[in-house]
Amino acid sequence: MMNYRKFGKTGLTFSALGLGCMRFPNDAKGRLDEDYAVKMIRAAIDGGVNYMDTGWPYHAGRSEVILGKALKDGYREKTAVATKCPMGQMRSSEDFDRVFAEQLNRLQLDAVDLYMFHGLEQASFDGKVVKYGLLDKMEELRDAGKTKLIGFSFHDGYDAFMHILDGYNWDFCQIQMNYIDIEYQATLKGLEEAGRRGIAVVVMEPLLGGKLAGLKQTALELVDKSKTPVEWALDFLWNLPGTSVALSGMSSLEQLSQNIEYASRSQVGMLTDEDISMLMNVRDAYNGQILAPCTRCRYCMPCPADIDIPRAIKAYNNTATGSYEDAKAYYDRQVKTGASQCLHCRKCEGECPQHLPVSELMTKIAEVFER
Repeated sequence: MMNYRKFGKTGLTFSALGLGCMRFPNDAKGRLDEDYAVKMIRAAIDGGVNYMDTGWPYHAGRSEVILGKALKDGYREKTAVATKCPMGQMRSSEDFDRVFAEQLNRLQLDAVDLYMFHGLEQASFDGKVVKYGLLDKMEELRDAGKTKLIGFSFHDGYDAFMHILDGYNWDFCQIQMNYIDIEYQATLKGLEEAGRRGIAVVVMEPLLGGKLAGLKQTALELVDKSKTPVEWALDFLWNLPGTSVALSGMSSLEQLSQNIEYASRSQVGMLTDEDISMLMNVRDAYNGQILAPCTRCRYCMPCPADIDIPRAIKAYNNTATGSYEDAKAYYDRQVKTGASQCLHCRKCEGECPQHLPVSELMTKIAEVFER
């Protein structure tokens, strides 16, 4: 049976596991498998998952459309829908109305349950949300019954997180958190502060873009074998009283089934001090191996030079966790346009939630693989 958790001060409860709709699989021709994605969404709802998270740019704009299709035939009444106001589209208050109307059209819905500003940083909060009066726009939606809750997703530092928390009486926020990132972005301290204020916290990247599911070498050797690395990573979040929903961007029915099973065993305080100590040792080993903390969200794509940036970075990271020969073979097979072709336009850097110096990385990667 699915476990459900209180959603901050809202009085609502949602499933411990939420479905992130940005990592659906491709078909044999390399195209997004929309029929399979619909099956996954419905299987999640049938399994008790009642929190669906999507966004304007996911799957090149198709994610909201797919979710809308999946919610036909009575499924809409069984789940909450969360989507996001894309800050890159906001150049005036009128853009807010235009974008939200298009999102409802994509979803084929009259309203959503949760609406949030996407990927807020202090600059976009002050320079767009506040400047254009977008909080007033959010309240207009709520008053009109177009959303129940108002929140934001976040990719900046702790001080910026606190600045934004102080800027409005939020219902919820969405932050990146896992046992690696406890001192990164909003940090574990920020998660706890949100909880003290009664602000529900939705956690994204619980597996750090899948990396914690595929730990390498020393880090993997340190994991207690009584659970899978995935279950340990999710349990770390469910152990925390401030975690309202842990989102997972699953890409197969098998992953979905496993994660629903893990969620059915979840509870606050489920880990011992020894368990936490073990995970911190894994964290130390992981941090000693990783070269560039890319989560493969693909916000950086498409690249004007046609470089597959996430795969190039993955190959680079593979040199630290495996053999150079295997990393080079992956690079040659998966990165059709070499990193040496980078235009240093830095367009990708403006989109990267991890704030990676991508253009510098491309220079390093070219030196490693194209020498």
